[in-house]
Amino acid sequence: MNDARPLAIALMGPTASGKSALALEWAERLGGEIVSVDSALVYRGLDVGAAKPSAAERARVPHHLIDVREPWQPYSAAEFAEDARRALEAIAARGRVPILAGGTGLYFQALLRGLAPMPEADPSVRAAIAREADERGWPALHAELAAVDPDAAARIQPTDPQRIQRALEVWRLSGRPISAWRREAPRARLPFRLLRLALVPQDRAWLHERIAARLDAMLADGFLDEVRVLRALPALRAHPDPLSLPALRAVGYRQAWEHLEGRYGADEFRARVLHATRQLAKRQITWLRGELDVRMLDPRRQAGEIETAFRLFVGGRDAHVATA
Repeated sequence: MNDARPLAIALMGPTASGKSALALEWAERLGGEIVSVDSALVYRGLDVGAAKPSAAERARVPHHLIDVREPWQPYSAAEFAEDARRALEAIAARGRVPILAGGTGLYFQALLRGLAPMPEADPSVRAAIAREADERGWPALHAELAAVDPDAAARIQPTDPQRIQRALEVWRLSGRPISAWRREAPRARLPFRLLRLALVPQDRAWLHERIAARLDAMLADGFLDEVRVLRALPALRAHPDPLSLPALRAVGYRQAWEHLEGRYGADEFRARVLHATRQLAKRQITWLRGELDVRMLDPRRQAGEIETAFRLFVGGRDAHVATA
């Protein structure tokens, strides 16, 4: 029996692996539209440092879930899942193919698998955990997490403060480990026939070279000037702890902010951003390896297999296939 559900593509992968360029190419070939799955791109003003698609790229292909919040406003994974589902359904209703593209695993999880209800963020608890981290260091808090929730600690790196903070926050608010809450997550089935592909380079040095080249291009394009503009925004100037905001926890922005405050010089700033970006890529790859229904292919060495997977999935909808 034929599967009559509309097509959709989920294109995942670590930062700098080439997802955005490939999603743009595929969308143009299909007459499709792109739904961003990136927790930095939702914020206005985070452009250069977040590698946001340019105005020209967005004119070529419609993009969704970009610039939907100010940098001081919250935006949860649950809100993303609701907004993304609406965008997918609207794209399909126009007879077009949606392409989900990005590297935020929690957003993909919320949309494709659902999220369990758990305690909402509590600013006072988060502030207390942040103070403890300043005093004792995040590795010590990671050890505390391992004592109360070993499953979560095994998944979360000691260098991942955002997730350590959230896991400890849930434990302190509810007395239940975050891993126990997540086991109750509902299985949310999207009404689409979905191709799940991840671009995962096998050569880590190649990925690190791309990360460094992209950072240097961002700096040449005015990344630090962009952060100066953010620092001047009245809402951020008035915030008691702007670096606690999710927008400014995006890789590169915290380091740029601290550099402009004079905490360290240009060389150390660049080194810190490179280290944080590499750590982000490592976490993204680790998450992808735990996703059993995602096919992982090397964008450098398996370009032919990626193209074949795409063509087999979309069939005659691809203009390249139709004219071949």
